[in-house]
This record gives sequence, C-alpha cells and structure tokens, in this order.
Amino acid sequence: MLWIEAVRTLSADLEEPFELEFVWRNLHELNKLSWLNLMREKITDQELNLLTELSERLIKKEPPQYIVGWAEFYELKFKVDERVLIPRPETEELVEMILTENNNDSLKILDIGTGSGAIAISLAKARQNWSVKASDISQNALELAAENAKMNHVNLEFIQSDVMDELTDRFDIIVSNPPYIAFDETYEMDDSVIKYEPDLALFAQNQGLAIYQKIADQAVNHLTDDGKIYLEIGYKQGKAVQAIFQEKFTDRLVSIHQDIFGKDRMISVKR
Repeated sequence: MLWIEAVRTLSADLEEPFELEFVWRNLHELNKLSWLNLMREKITDQELNLLTELSERLIKKEPPQYIVGWAEFYELKFKVDERVLIPRPETEELVEMILTENNNDSLKILDIGTGSGAIAISLAKARQNWSVKASDISQNALELAAENAKMNHVNLEFIQSDVMDELTDRFDIIVSNPPYIAFDETYEMDDSVIKYEPDLALFAQNQGLAIYQKIADQAVNHLTDDGKIYLEIGYKQGKAVQAIFQEKFTDRLVSIHQDIFGKDRMISVKR
C-alpha cells in the first residue's frame, strides 16, 4: 500500500481531513515537500500501525495539539498538554487589541489565569519595556507557562494565586481570559474540549460569571488611576460582564467588542 492510500483511508472518519497530516509531519519534523514525496512511497507495516494509532486517537477527539505537544499563538510556539487549555485564535484578537491601544511606555501588566502563558508571553515578547506578571490557581499550569517563557526567551514573573488573592501591587493593565463556561452549557462544547481540556480552566460558578465578579471586586484595589482592564468573554456574556464591571468602575467606560465573526468576545474597561 502507498502512503497516500493509507492516509486517505485513515483520514476518512476525521472531522478535519488534514489532522493526520499535521500530527505526523510535526511528530517527525517533515516539511510539506517531504510529506508530498512520502505520499508516493510504500508504507511499512510499522508505519501503518503508528499511523493507525494516531488516527484512532484523533477519532476519539484527542486534540492534535496535545498529541504533538505544541500550539501556535500570535506567531509564537507554546508547549501544551492536559495541564492547560489550547490557546484559541480569538484570544489573539485580545492580545492585538492590547498592543494596538497601548504604546511601549514602562507599564505593569497582570495576566490572570495565564494557563500556558500565551497572553502574558505574547505581550512580553512584543513589548519588552513592559513588566509582566502572570498568575494562575494551578501550579501545574504555572510550571508549563514558565517553560514556555524560557522557550520564547522572555522574562516575566509567575505567581500562584486565585485571581489576585496573593497580589499586593497595582497594575496599568489587567488582562484575563478566565474560565467562563456555565456548568449547564456543555452541550455547546466540542467533545474534544470536554474530554481532554482541564475543567478548572473551563468552568465557573454563577452561569460562568463568578471569576469576572471576583476580578471586578479585586481590581478596584489593584488598578492604577489610569489603568485598563481587558477580558475575553463568552459570546453570550457581553451585557452581563459589562454590568459587573460598570457597577465597580463607575468612572470608566466599559465597552463590549466583537471578534472577527461579529460575536461579542471582549470587554475593555478604561477612562
């Protein structure tokens, strides 16, 4: 059997037809040309067994990023595994908004619920004059985030904290992509997310609003006079999260922003 026949057969039941190619190429460090040349060759029994095993894992909805051990975010590479969420493209829009609206002044940044470190590390990489701190309730997540910071050659401080419980300083920018899924909304989620990604980073009490409420309560004492807050939200949560922060920050404008698909996806709080 030729490689191309095996790949076609084993990819037939996959939701994304190129997942198997992505996984094999990255596990074996093949570029596109090497992969195309491989398609013309005969596949060995050992290779077929390995390819079949990978296909079965993908059919069971195991995320390809977990299989290869990395994900791309804001043109950087991040190690990912079951300790953290896989960074999403919509979160890149949050990073882009922060960078667009803020210059390279010496600002103090806090990323709450950093997970893989994607937001904090991307900001630190793009704005080397910023002092970036990242917190997470999960020590396991922080260990992986520290690896990603080292891999991407940025220096930032990591601290284990439930939101801002362990923090004392004030920040010019507070950013968070917190857990925001309600426990009764799993019907809207992909099977791969439910089965493999960490619940701690996905779900929140009070219909997904609990962490936003805690951030709003604590940010009052941790934001500088001209400080700003940037948040990712669930697409149904715009008005609710806006109300939570407008109640606490009556002197600031709390705005809802849409993603590239026109869905409510971000909140900003600023003067």
